[in-house]
Amino acid sequence: MKMTILFSLCILAFPVFSQGRVVGVDEVGFAECNEFFYGETPPEGFTEPFHVKICQQYNKEPRFATLYNTEDKTPLYSAFKYTKATQRGEESWLIEPQLDDPGNDLKEMVHEADTVGSVNNLGANQALITDYVDSGYERGQLNLGSLNEADFQLATYTLTNAVPMTPSLSKSWHRDVEHIVKQAVAPHCENGARLYLVVGAVPSTLRIKDKVSVPEFLWLAACCDAPEAWSVGFVKRRSDENSIEDLSVEELEKQLPSGARLFKSNCGGGNQSQDKMEAILQSINQIQSEEPILQTVAGELGEGQRANEKRGEASLLRRIASIIAIPFTKLLRIIVYVLVEVVRYTCSFLWYVIKQFGNIVMGRLYSVWNGVVTYVTAISTVLVNIPRDVAKVAANIVMGFVRIFQNTLSLIYRILSVPGGLFLHIMAFPLDTLCATPTVLKDIAAGVGGTCSLIVDATAALMSGFYYIGSSRTP
Repeated sequence: MKMTILFSLCILAFPVFSQGRVVGVDEVGFAECNEFFYGETPPEGFTEPFHVKICQQYNKEPRFATLYNTEDKTPLYSAFKYTKATQRGEESWLIEPQLDDPGNDLKEMVHEADTVGSVNNLGANQALITDYVDSGYERGQLNLGSLNEADFQLATYTLTNAVPMTPSLSKSWHRDVEHIVKQAVAPHCENGARLYLVVGAVPSTLRIKDKVSVPEFLWLAACCDAPEAWSVGFVKRRSDENSIEDLSVEELEKQLPSGARLFKSNCGGGNQSQDKMEAILQSINQIQSEEPILQTVAGELGEGQRANEKRGEASLLRRIASIIAIPFTKLLRIIVYVLVEVVRYTCSFLWYVIKQFGNIVMGRLYSVWNGVVTYVTAISTVLVNIPRDVAKVAANIVMGFVRIFQNTLSLIYRILSVPGGLFLHIMAFPLDTLCATPTVLKDIAAGVGGTCSLIVDATAALMSGFYYIGSSRTP
């Protein structure tokens, strides 16, 4: 009990520990909350566009899964694994900001008072605490806190896990479900087997404050993943608050929206051990038969107490005193309520101011941090590039000296090659002259021979001409 109170105080002081992550449409099932379903397969047949999947978390760990109806502003079902029950702790109800304002920066469940000025369209898609005030209905849990322990229990106090119930129905529902699960269902799911529970509500046309739908009936489906898996279902109708009906899961599915399938492969449906089911139903019948006796005894004790109170108030003075005290009592209650509301809204306003101031300070610090990071990055880049640039300059200087040396050698070579070539030509002249003499003599001889041949040919031609002339004049 002390641990429960301690955890309750923690959630009051630090609501950011609770988180209800709205699962995206592109994610498979309920994402990390698929573990709370038999075979990690969520129920089928709940496919309306206004159905939103929520992975209910606490201390950044998944605790149970909820399918929420934003049109009726009530959960359709909550699914969880039964571990160990404990006493109910202090209530600290939270809401889910992402249902009304998906773009807000609140990524976890918060108290309604903490959303003032930070969540747009608050209450457009979900129920609020103010919807239950003076409505005659209580916030009835689907996943009962008493069926969980420690921080699992604290995670159940969210309005996305609550439906409107009359005080009598809420009391009867909690009593029946606790007794059935603890005393009849869980004892038959042992030896390491896990008990999966899906608790839901079917909405009606009746609404509180024309907004939140009152359930037509409540239902519970249990599945044990023992080697011989078995399942069982229960229904509690709003019109019959004092009884709960046991039936098979197949029969329960027929009373839910068309095509509903609660467990993968019906959790052993059709192959269940008859002895096991008879033992479970016998335990349930025994519990249901004992409850009217307990209620009768409680009623008799209540009647006896009321009779004693009537006898104690028989005197006229006490009646007058009570008549006089009632207005003052109501006035005192009103004053206390007003003071509590003033303190609450004042704290909410102060928290809002502090949060806005913190956001501004954090924004400035973030800007300064970005500037520092940018400056340090630029300086680091320059410092890193200095050795590389120095190396480039040194390389260019060395290459310049190499080119100067190369050009100097080339110039010296060209200067020295001029006299050297001349000397070589002078030295080679006699040799070239001697080598060319035979050729010159040959050419001279050829020229002389040619000249003589030419003279001979000319003389012959001349003589032939004279002869021709002389012969032509003879008669």
